[in-house]
Parts: sequence; structure tokens; C-alpha cells
Amino acid sequence: MKTHVIVTGAAGVLGRAVTKALEEAGHKVTGIDRAPDAGAVGAGAYLGNIDLTDPAAASAAIEKAIGASGPLGALVNVAGTFRWETIADGDIATWATMFDINLRTAVNAVRAALPSLRDGGGAVVSIGAASAIKAAAGMGAYAASKAGIAKLTEALAEEEKDNGVRVNAVLPSIIDTPANRADMASADFTRWVSPAQIASVIAFLLSDGASAITGACIPVTGRV
Repeated sequence: MKTHVIVTGAAGVLGRAVTKALEEAGHKVTGIDRAPDAGAVGAGAYLGNIDLTDPAAASAAIEKAIGASGPLGALVNVAGTFRWETIADGDIATWATMFDINLRTAVNAVRAALPSLRDGGGAVVSIGAASAIKAAAGMGAYAASKAGIAKLTEALAEEEKDNGVRVNAVLPSIIDTPANRADMASADFTRWVSPAQIASVIAFLLSDGASAITGACIPVTGRV
């Protein structure tokens, strides 16, 4: 079913790939991001300067998107960030930052979107991380926040299954982005997962072919 989809974090590398894949699948996409002007994210609407860590701002943005483009069929939570630092030498404030940007944004967006999603039997897909299953050194704060995405997904799927809302997450490994290539210049990039590959999985999870899938946290890890 083709529908109106909100993509948070739409201005980022993965957000742009998700927007492109969903538009190619025939969906109408509204992008939401903190970036004020994302340029050509896609053919659909874009709402910038939105702080999704603020519940009121999240609600206002999603209400505006629904008013402009119609009821929601899906919400894709891409908004997020990453920090690498060890627990002993890192900043305790990093933990709050990771939870705010990686988890609080998703919770606020979900809460704002649910009334419209319930009306149409919609779907939620969130970006978790493979490191939430097994965290490496320096990944404590990030992995903990992404583990929160997994538990949000599982709990929300149970809470909303009788309302017809499906809830899933994808758990990428290292994503092949310019920033990751710069940070890990000696790595074999061919083993990583591309934004387009992740976007393809998300498009499937929003399709009729995935109508029986809810509460799943799906690793999308390439050959890492």
C-alpha cells in the first residue's frame, strides 16, 4: 500500500537514502530534521529546524506534516548520532546525549504519530544498531541507547498489535558513509552495509509483503 511516510533525520546520509527508496516505492514522504535547510532531500515535503528531543516540537511538526500531506501510514525513525569513547575516559554527559538523540527523538515521534497511525493500521520502523546486541570497546553509551530502540520496538509492538500498528527495527553494523570512511580509512569498505541496502529493508518492512512482521529487530550487517 502506498502511503504518507514521515522520515526523521531525513537530511543525513541514511535519511536521504531512505527517502529516495520510499519515494521510488511510490510513497509520499515528509522529511523532518534539525538541519534548517536540507537542500534536495527528495521530491516531498521537508520540515527543518525541528528539535525532536522536545515533545512539543515533535508533536507540532508531525501535526503540520499530517495537515499538509494527509494521514500517516508509517513513521521511520532515522534521527540519531554516534560517539566513540571508553567508559573510563569518556564524558558522562555523552550518555545523556546518546539517549536524547538516539532514543528520546524516536519516543517523541512515535507518541505524536500514533493517533494517525492507528487510524490507518500503519507501521513504525526505527534504526537500532547491531552493537546493541554485542557492544565493542568504546561503544557503551551508543550501544545502550540503541538497545533502548530495541526495547521500544518490542514493547510498542505488543502495545499496538491490537490497534493494527506494526513496529519493527533494523540493526545496521558499520554504515558505508563518507564520515565512516574518513574515520576508518584502512578498513575494507566493501564489507560494510550501504545506506541503500538499509533503505531497501525499510521499504520492505513498510510493504504489504511484511504485513505479518511486527516486534522484529532485524540485523542488517553486510559482511562485518
